[in-house]
Amino acid sequence: MKNPSFKVFFKTLVVCTLIITFSSCDDEDDEVFIPKPKGYPRIYFPEKKYRLYDSLCPYSFEIPTYANILNDRHKGADPCWINVNFPKYNAQIHLSYKIITNNLDTVLGECRDFVVKHQVKSTGIDETIIVRDSSQVYGLVYDIAGNTASNVQFYLTDSTRHFMRGALYFNAVPNIDSMKIVVDYLRKDIVHMIQTFQWKGIEKKKLKK
Repeated sequence: MKNPSFKVFFKTLVVCTLIITFSSCDDEDDEVFIPKPKGYPRIYFPEKKYRLYDSLCPYSFEIPTYANILNDRHKGADPCWINVNFPKYNAQIHLSYKIITNNLDTVLGECRDFVVKHQVKSTGIDETIIVRDSSQVYGLVYDIAGNTASNVQFYLTDSTRHFMRGALYFNAVPNIDSMKIVVDYLRKDIVHMIQTFQWKGIEKKKLKK
């Protein structure tokens, strides 16, 4: 007669062997889960159509049909400071107008200071010169790369009396990875605004061919 303790030992050995065998098989079939890269919702953009914006202020330009104009209500804002509002994208182009009287260098310096403030978080700044002799519209567009509060800024002037500064802002924490496609889309509207910008009371010049 076999020893009972040997039977218990033998059964235990068989059970352990089976557990190890099945565990090894399962390991070979286990799925390896790899984190998916972070994604962002698909954004659908409307067709670009424009309408004229005009008011009592000494300028006019065209804005997209999906934008509206809001008066700047910040303390100290002048009557001709406005915001081109894009509700769908939670974004605004802040426009501040000034009359210049032999102080263009000072105003340009202030404009550059606003741009420099964003250099800390920017990865580069590109400048595009604006020259529209026929309408006496001159200026610069600053494209500021990186996670900055404003990726596009610009100024326009007739160099003698009028000055307009603009900056694109989002009402959200800067994240260029998710917002770049929107920034690029709205930048086209800024370019169109600049191309259609007119100072009131200034006669358009006919350029010689």
